[in-house]
Amino acid sequence: MTSSDVILERLMALHPKVIDLVLDRVHRLLDALDHPETRLPPVIHIAGTNGKGSTQAMIRAGLEGAGDTVHAYTSPHLARFHERIRLAGELIPEPLLADLLAECEAANGGAPITYFEITTCAALLAFARHPADWTLLEVGLGGRLDATNVVNPALTVITPVSMDHEGFLGDTIAKIAAEKAGILKPGVPCIVGPQEEVALEVIEYRAARLNAPLSVHGQHWHVTEENGGLVFEDETGLMDLPPPRLIGAHQVQNAGMAIAALRELGRAEGAAAAMRDAEWPARMQRLSRGPLVEAAGAAELWLDGGHNLAAGVALAEALGRLPDRPVHLVCGMLNTKDATGYMAPLAERVRALHAVAIPGEINTLPPEATVAAATRAGIPAVEAPSVADAIATIIADDPAARILICGSLYLAGRVLRENG
Repeated sequence: MTSSDVILERLMALHPKVIDLVLDRVHRLLDALDHPETRLPPVIHIAGTNGKGSTQAMIRAGLEGAGDTVHAYTSPHLARFHERIRLAGELIPEPLLADLLAECEAANGGAPITYFEITTCAALLAFARHPADWTLLEVGLGGRLDATNVVNPALTVITPVSMDHEGFLGDTIAKIAAEKAGILKPGVPCIVGPQEEVALEVIEYRAARLNAPLSVHGQHWHVTEENGGLVFEDETGLMDLPPPRLIGAHQVQNAGMAIAALRELGRAEGAAAAMRDAEWPARMQRLSRGPLVEAAGAAELWLDGGHNLAAGVALAEALGRLPDRPVHLVCGMLNTKDATGYMAPLAERVRALHAVAIPGEINTLPPEATVAAATRAGIPAVEAPSVADAIATIIADDPAARILICGSLYLAGRVLRENG
């Protein structure tokens, strides 16, 4: 049997662009597959710039804590493609994934279609054929023209909107918010996370036109940290919960969106499990084993895949919550990102930065450009040949350092693969 990796390699060649935001090709293939998108367990559809994955992870943990089974679709993957598709809580097995990809490839008949579009169709086909209580779908890019936006959801969620992917979504918060709000559907409720005023106005305008009820942070629900725990309040009442397992003030807001979603779905009994059990790799993740950890010795090793200004702000805040240690960054970014904007909030928290290229990534930012961006942000920086070399250099001078590998999910994925 042909492996999924071989088929995925072929699928990459079906379209000259990695991203081409129209829905025509997806609708054509779904039609050829007899419309699996119409046969899914109830869908929770999640869009936004930051926090989509963490919020989805907490919703999934909450639903499972309430005794339900959950399909989940997310992107990009970190170590293996199989991470993108969870069937009733488990990563999709290789034989099934290979069969589904081959079926979609055959149904597509060699017609132009992007990698994300055809693999999204494969995920929808998997979800339609396997029983579960819920389906969680994370938008890949934007919302309005994203390949996931072919469903009739039971609930939508819009996490905080900020500047990112401007070349595809627009060069203002309002334009980007309009793309995210494209997942709203007539009469379908939407949970709205913390937003800039201009983004909220766009979302509210779209919702009013569709008669889609909104549950908005700061208006209909509130979430705060109190006495080492988390307090959620809406019109139903107060909930005292354990703190989120995921680190950072931004995770408190993500937790609030997850709890608001569970309330809306009638699964509030899973809220404690949402806080306690959620896992989301490469989001301020402490690495605890593997060759890189062994090489680091007494130094702490952390991993984060954030890559825009809002992620830099959140990361700086999360670092400020940890016990005091000298912080060194090992950073690799894509050349499509605002590297200086990402690094600027981190300047007061870190001692130095070691810039690396992302191995195997054609759009990596060259290390010298990363050094220049760090210098503009006020962070002393040098180039390093690899992550392992950077770690070795750091611990030679600072054995008790806190080392944070950061700047890109692609770099994070490479680290997770190589670190076992």
